[in-house]
Amino acid sequence: MMCINVKSEIAPLKKVLLHRPGKELENLTPDTLERLLFDDIPFLQVAQEEHDEFAKVLRENNVEVVYLEDLVAEVLNQSDEIRDQFVRQWIEEAGIATGKYQQKIFDFMMRYKDDNKALVLKTMEGIVLHELNYDKNDSLVDLMSTSSKLVIDPMPNLYFTRDPFATIGCGVSLNKMYSVTRNRETIYGEYIFKYHPDYKGQVDKYFDRYNPFHIEGGDILNINDKVLAIGISQRTEADAIEMLAKTVFHDQKSTIRTILAFEIPNTRAFMHLDTVFTQIDYDKFTVHPGILGPLVVYEIKPGKKDGEILVTTIESELETLLAKYLGLEKVTLIKCGGEDRIAAEREQWNDGSNTLCIAPGVIITYQRNTVTNELLRENGLKVIEIPSAELSRGRGGPRCMSMPLVREDIA
Repeated sequence: MMCINVKSEIAPLKKVLLHRPGKELENLTPDTLERLLFDDIPFLQVAQEEHDEFAKVLRENNVEVVYLEDLVAEVLNQSDEIRDQFVRQWIEEAGIATGKYQQKIFDFMMRYKDDNKALVLKTMEGIVLHELNYDKNDSLVDLMSTSSKLVIDPMPNLYFTRDPFATIGCGVSLNKMYSVTRNRETIYGEYIFKYHPDYKGQVDKYFDRYNPFHIEGGDILNINDKVLAIGISQRTEADAIEMLAKTVFHDQKSTIRTILAFEIPNTRAFMHLDTVFTQIDYDKFTVHPGILGPLVVYEIKPGKKDGEILVTTIESELETLLAKYLGLEKVTLIKCGGEDRIAAEREQWNDGSNTLCIAPGVIITYQRNTVTNELLRENGLKVIEIPSAELSRGRGGPRCMSMPLVREDIA
């Protein structure tokens, strides 16, 4: 089995990457919510119970579940040199600029040196000033700071593993994220693909976190082994799509010959392409009702010379476009919330169209989206519901919470 193989959104899922929500959620406060991209503070105990149920459902359906925190700990277990390099890079990327505090925080983190998983979880959790041994009288900054000040911000969005990197065919896009808060998350992917024995030297990289333009995994959908869809959104720039297209087309192992760049509204409701539409069967998609109507889509193909691309503007209905590139006579679009506008807006807010397909016609959804789930069943889908009272507060559904690493190929 190849270490990365994802050439569709619907083929049977064999291996998936998750992150179990941790104490990073308990370092959220009302004052930091906006900066840390949250609307509310989830209750950690219940969020963990709900996430454990999600993982249980995946395992019951023959999906191997691996955790981000475990893979990174396995990397750090390889050598003290890699561990120390990781910690110093994490400190620097957290914006700690003074030598005094860089060393103070490094020394603090070395308390965890005999338990690298605890160390990794601490990097995700963040550091509050009172955890450090500090003397207010030897620093003006410390003297003016409260003991509850966050010295290093937590990474509460990490349980949405879809975004920091994306699997494309047998390669990955290691993303540069839209916000400073989330861009720090991609350090974990960098170390996994650079050092983990399961991935080191085996995975082609189509985009790098050090590139100047931002792109996020929620905007990347594998239509099939030849077509990739990417959203031009609030969080993914056209420049990044061009960079990724040139790399994908240049890679001899890649079979992708067409990239469809969808221009979607620059609003929170349409945060990523996967909040707009998601494939759930050979010929079925969930869809945000607000996207129906003429779309502007850019078809990107390889140019005649290496490093060149050809871009064509297409104006089409979503239904027609998807059918064409899937080679089907027609597709069925199932509206989130159906024809009920209030239900549609409410259930879209709770990621009613952000479903995870684990096999053709078999999808995992949030239990709370009752109208949409019933519609999906009426359209012949097998719907597996998971509890979501707390997980949904992060504004991401089952697709957002999962990064497929291996799917079977569609025959």
